[in-house]
Amino acid sequence: MAHPTKILDSLLVLSFQRGDKKALTLLFKRWNKKICVQAFRYTNDWDLAQDVTQDTWRTVLGKIHMLRDANKFGSWVMTIANRKALDYLKSNKKYIKFSYHQELDDSCSDIYETVSKEDKINSVLIALKALPLEQRIVLQLFYLEEYSMKDISKITGVTVNTVKTRLFRAREKLKLLIKK
Repeated sequence: MAHPTKILDSLLVLSFQRGDKKALTLLFKRWNKKICVQAFRYTNDWDLAQDVTQDTWRTVLGKIHMLRDANKFGSWVMTIANRKALDYLKSNKKYIKFSYHQELDDSCSDIYETVSKEDKINSVLIALKALPLEQRIVLQLFYLEEYSMKDISKITGVTVNTVKTRLFRAREKLKLLIKK
C-alpha cells in the first residue's frame, strides 16, 4: 500500500492538472522546504538554495501537466531540484572542495571527549560534510529522506548499482572519519 503522503501528493497533482489552483498551493506548502533543504545540500548556501528552489518551482509549473504518473511526484520534483542545483553550481562555479582535516582542526579537535548525544550528532554532521558531494547526497537521500535505491537512482540520474556503490563507499568513509 502506498504511503499516505504519496497518496495525498498524487491527489493534489491530479487536482491541479484538472484546474484546481489551490492544489498547487498545498503542494508548494508540502514540498518547498524539502526542495530548499535538498538544494542546500548541494550548494551549502541558503541564498543559492532559495534561488534553486525558485527555479525548481518554475520548471514544475511549466511541466506538471506532462507528469503522467502522479504517484511519482516526489521523486520527479526532487530530480528537478537536484539537476537545477547541479546546473547552478556549474554555471556559477560555486562548488568549493571542503577540507575535512582543516575543519576538524579548526572547530572540534577533541570531538569525542564528551559523550553527549548532541556532540555525536555534530561529529556525524562534520564528517558528512567531508564526503564527496555524490556520496553525501546519496547518503542523505537514503537515510534522511528515506528514498529507495530506485528512487535515488531516478533523482540523481545514475544507475541503481552506482547508487549502491556510492552508498557503500559513503558508509565506509563515514566510519573512518568518525573514528578519527
